[in-house]
Amino acid sequence: MPRANRYYIPGQIWHITHRCHKQEFLLRFRRDRQRWQHWLFEAKKRYGLQVLNFMVTSNHIHLLAVDSGDRDVLPRSLQLIASRTGQEYNQRKNRKGAFWEDRYHATAVEDGEHFIQCMTYIDLNMVRAGVVDHPSEWPDCGYHEIQNPRQRYAIIDRQKLTELASVDDPNSLGENHMGWLHDLLPSEGKKREEKWSTSVAVGGEKFVTRFKELLGARATGRGVTIGKGVSVLREPVVPYNDDFVPEMAHLRTKNLHYWRIYPENS
Repeated sequence: MPRANRYYIPGQIWHITHRCHKQEFLLRFRRDRQRWQHWLFEAKKRYGLQVLNFMVTSNHIHLLAVDSGDRDVLPRSLQLIASRTGQEYNQRKNRKGAFWEDRYHATAVEDGEHFIQCMTYIDLNMVRAGVVDHPSEWPDCGYHEIQNPRQRYAIIDRQKLTELASVDDPNSLGENHMGWLHDLLPSEGKKREEKWSTSVAVGGEKFVTRFKELLGARATGRGVTIGKGVSVLREPVVPYNDDFVPEMAHLRTKNLHYWRIYPENS
């Protein structure tokens, strides 16, 4: 099951991106996007996956999650979601072959300001694609649950989301969330930022530098780019395009990096 350009260090926030096979629009039907969400909920129940946000488009998904230090939770969750979604689609359509590209991409994200930027970047995916004018118009995303908490079958861990976003009270999370999006929507929210989908880690300079140190020899050839308020540990070759634009999206056919664990104090 999925191998990816991913380097596991315990206790991180992870932005996961996974694309349908050969850029096909295999998630164009709402029922299939809903089934993906159903299995996301099952992964939460079975393995304790802490979901912070998500977006299901017609040909790829975004998932923002945090791990508790158990290296098996995230890969087992993604294996469950991807395999069951693909199996159900193939059975219904009498189709054979791969549903997903074989590797998902994982980017570590620092909490606080950078986490908020990544979360809202996911929310605005379909706005950038020109499909909707506001996240509220796309039904298959975490926006709706953040704004209107579910009493049953909740997917998003609001308590953890509140903590990582540095919001004082879970009851004010929706208001804060709306404010972040309001500030971005006019112009900034429509800009593609490839760092969220192509990098090894994104955050402050200290966070990214420390992440590279923990990778040790595995970080060879991966440079740290320091910008205004944000630093990025980049891949030597970009495996994904910046935002999986349907007409222009391309994936690298080979990706030789496997998920392996690096102790926090190594």
